[in-house]
Amino acid sequence: MTPEDAWALVAALAAEHRVAAWGATTLDRLRTDDFLLPTDTLSRLTHAVSLALPLLPAVLATLTDRPNRLYEHHYRQTNFALDRLGLALGRAIQDSGYAALPIPASQIVDWENQRGHLSHKRVAVAAGVGWLGRNNLLVTPAHGAQIRLITVLTDLPLPTSAPTRRDCGDCRACLEACPGHAIGETPMDFDHLACFARLKEFQRRRDVGQYICGLCVRACTGGRPTTNVER
Repeated sequence: MTPEDAWALVAALAAEHRVAAWGATTLDRLRTDDFLLPTDTLSRLTHAVSLALPLLPAVLATLTDRPNRLYEHHYRQTNFALDRLGLALGRAIQDSGYAALPIPASQIVDWENQRGHLSHKRVAVAAGVGWLGRNNLLVTPAHGAQIRLITVLTDLPLPTSAPTRRDCGDCRACLEACPGHAIGETPMDFDHLACFARLKEFQRRRDVGQYICGLCVRACTGGRPTTNVER
């Protein structure tokens, strides 16, 4: 399969599933030493496809000062849709004679450090899907941080996407929205412990049943008007 055919295969499936944004990269373009996957897997599956599905602004608009059950359900269902998308892409790649390994959208395998098999955000940045925002989330031009991600590792000979040069600019909406005061001027200033402490508090109060918040997600539109979120 030519790189152009490989790209067309992914593009067609992305369009079918109404993907908000997607891109491809090779693993040698990003740090992988902390990925919780076998070394031989990372050496065989040299390419990664990053795909994003949008969250619904009307659901995010129901958030005030804490997460709620509507957002929790939507979060879970979007993750489920991403896993189905990863499976569909994996099967399409396999049917074309190549290998594919979908990485679950939201699965913790290292509970102490709250880590999954790999960093979907890191792959997405390398694949040009968006940039790492002040909120330490993947921010896309069209949807801001109001997306969820999945990654499919493969040996399909895909062309690579160029990382974007955009950033958050002067926008600091997430700083004001964060209930844990965990967000600083740069992604490196993000206070993971302060964020996680507030997530545990939300769960302890039974606002939601898992470690989610959504307030900085609601605030982050990637620079587009917020009319559809606040309506």
